[in-house]
Amino acid sequence: MKKKVTTLKMLAQNLELSISTVSRALNDHPDISSATKEKVKRLALTMNYTPNIFAKGFRNHKSNIIGVIVPNVTHYFTSTIIRGILEEASLLGYRVIISESNNDVIKQKDMFNTMLQFGVDGILASLTKMTKEIDHILPIINTVPLILFDKVSNKIPCTQITINDEEAAFKAIEHLINIGKKRIAIIKEREFSYTSEKRYAGYLRALKAHQIEVDEKIIISVDDISLIQGKRMTNILLSLKKKPDAIFAITDTAAIGVIKTLKKLNIKIPEDIAVVGFSNSINSTIIEPKLTTINQPGNLIGKTAIKYLIKEIESDAVDEIPVNKTVEIKTELIVRDSTFNIA
Repeated sequence: MKKKVTTLKMLAQNLELSISTVSRALNDHPDISSATKEKVKRLALTMNYTPNIFAKGFRNHKSNIIGVIVPNVTHYFTSTIIRGILEEASLLGYRVIISESNNDVIKQKDMFNTMLQFGVDGILASLTKMTKEIDHILPIINTVPLILFDKVSNKIPCTQITINDEEAAFKAIEHLINIGKKRIAIIKEREFSYTSEKRYAGYLRALKAHQIEVDEKIIISVDDISLIQGKRMTNILLSLKKKPDAIFAITDTAAIGVIKTLKKLNIKIPEDIAVVGFSNSINSTIIEPKLTTINQPGNLIGKTAIKYLIKEIESDAVDEIPVNKTVEIKTELIVRDSTFNIA
């Protein structure tokens, strides 16, 4: 049986007041007497009245709701970003609606439309790795403020909160070179991934800077940069006549797959093959040997993204040209046992 939802109209009828009087009483309007406010609030409590924030937002042209779209909410790094968004939103008086695209471009398009239908004041989005066409995103910028984070696109004229993936990868490869590694393999995503290509660019730049020849045989591209693929690609690399002496995987998950395979085959880490990941996930400290990785401050990325979004939402400027700038959050190379022997 469907339960009846208490409305402003029902409260007004019970109290023989106008709907506008009841609404103003609930919002502590100074024109309403204390006695009327108390009477209205008491009945609202008795009848379990809950304000409809969407209706309120429609009337005020402001909902204090922010939409967040991510490829996968269960991904560790993404979850740290979401935590930062939620913490900062709460402090700044905003609610958050979170949805995931599952790396599906069609679903991502639907999510953008759904957020607009909910009447959000602005949208934070991390794009799917398959996002090539941006026709469904450009109209959003003319409707509500949009800020991209993590998975971004330089084709979209909006503020983008990200790390310098190329520079971070450069640091990781240079570290491997500095500990004596010269045949460094990379496990990355295929060319449609913006983030992967940036990290690959850092890999190539580091090799060039240290005059190390690029060998296509140890550049491995996969569709799914997962633990299973990390294991599989490691076996492929080990089948080569000239094996690598280090492996850089563009995610911790794949790097952990690398370590598991090397350990299973009794290959010494890092003496025979060193391993570097990317993200500094919880598992990077649980795996043995502990994984050297790039620390991405997800919480800070989330907090920074929402601060910039709310600043745009609350800007007094009308009909401004969309802000188009990149805000880079600093990363750090965390050196652990997979590239450095403490003993």
